[in-house]
Amino acid sequence: MDLIKTSRFISLILRHKPEAIGISLDEHGWANVGDLLDGISKTQYIDMAILEKIVTTDNKQRYSFNEDKTLIRANQGHSIPVDVELPEKKPPIILYHGTGEKYVRSINEQGLISKSRLYVHLSGDEGTAKMVGSRHGKPVVYEIYASEMYNDGYVFYQSVNSVWLTKSVPAKYMKKL
Repeated sequence: MDLIKTSRFISLILRHKPEAIGISLDEHGWANVGDLLDGISKTQYIDMAILEKIVTTDNKQRYSFNEDKTLIRANQGHSIPVDVELPEKKPPIILYHGTGEKYVRSINEQGLISKSRLYVHLSGDEGTAKMVGSRHGKPVVYEIYASEMYNDGYVFYQSVNSVWLTKSVPAKYMKKL
């Protein structure tokens, strides 16, 4: 069994297309674990032990169970409207955003927009941002003046896996490193 491939499939289901396996998410992004396992089992083998291993070993900490492990959800990255119940949080002075070189022109003109996702994803450190950017080609990192944005009324959230989220980042709050 390829746990990475299965984890990516679960990510697709819980963030973007629950209907792909005939399940639905509640308003907070939670899916019934039994329904998820049944749906995935139609195309590949999975059981609760495999699902628990994926959740606990995922290097990006993409998923959370509820207390009794009857529900599961993606921590962030949704393109479907869900409220993952994140509290507003004051960000550090600087955050970072990693992207590929091919997006620089657009970002310099428009700032960062969430596109198909609900939020723009930001990192607390430059190294993580560079790693994220490398998934999109030659990496480019932007420094985000998060504290200034916050003081100007922008809202920030921090997901359970430490990713910072905001609706958009206007170009005036960014500097390409």
